[in-house]
Amino acid sequence: MFTGLIQNLGNLHTLSQDKLRISCVGGNSDRILHDLELGDSVAVDGVCLTVENILNQGFIASASPETLRRSTLSQLKQGAVVNLEVSLRVGGKIGGHFVTGHVDGLGCFQESVQIANSWEMRFTVPDRNVSRYIVPKGSIGINGVSLTVADCNLTGDWFKVAVIPVTYAETNLSQLKPGQWINLEGDVLGKYVEKFLRLSPHSLNGPVNELEEMLTEGKRDITPGFLTEHGYG
Repeated sequence: MFTGLIQNLGNLHTLSQDKLRISCVGGNSDRILHDLELGDSVAVDGVCLTVENILNQGFIASASPETLRRSTLSQLKQGAVVNLEVSLRVGGKIGGHFVTGHVDGLGCFQESVQIANSWEMRFTVPDRNVSRYIVPKGSIGINGVSLTVADCNLTGDWFKVAVIPVTYAETNLSQLKPGQWINLEGDVLGKYVEKFLRLSPHSLNGPVNELEEMLTEGKRDITPGFLTEHGYG
């Protein structure tokens, strides 16, 4: 489990089809390395990887075929800059939101516009299995960075986030180019709520309400007006 607060940047190198070497860079590398042990989990651009070997300034990890298929790790060039965060320790501060490191799929960066001291960044999401969890003011993990959805359309096909200066400067979000793919992880709480509504026991008396019936039948045309009408506003 992670928080989405990036602790350091690293450079990623592909050693083989599934072996990755991550080298820590910059002045905050001790936040990753000082008590790193074999078997620890580290989020690399939002992807949870297990430390298999510890190096002087980094570590080696493996990525499964499923991980490579769902994330950008197989697309990155040698030496690409990646965001790093070690797993949350018991008693640690939770400043972002609960991030599992299990990427749902990819999004595409469109543009960044500076507004005052912040940057408004716009992304598109072609995968319905990812866009369904994008809601206004909801949490979203972008390359492992915990952010809040500032605006989006009803289906989540596109969304915007506002990035403050410290996040923009200390993550690889500032290096994104239009058309570049990024890792996305939806809010895990939203996933569980959806599943509970869809699979909650109602076989004896039928669906509890129209919302649950729509979710059970797999319909996706739930609008803000519908939610308000049924007490979810």
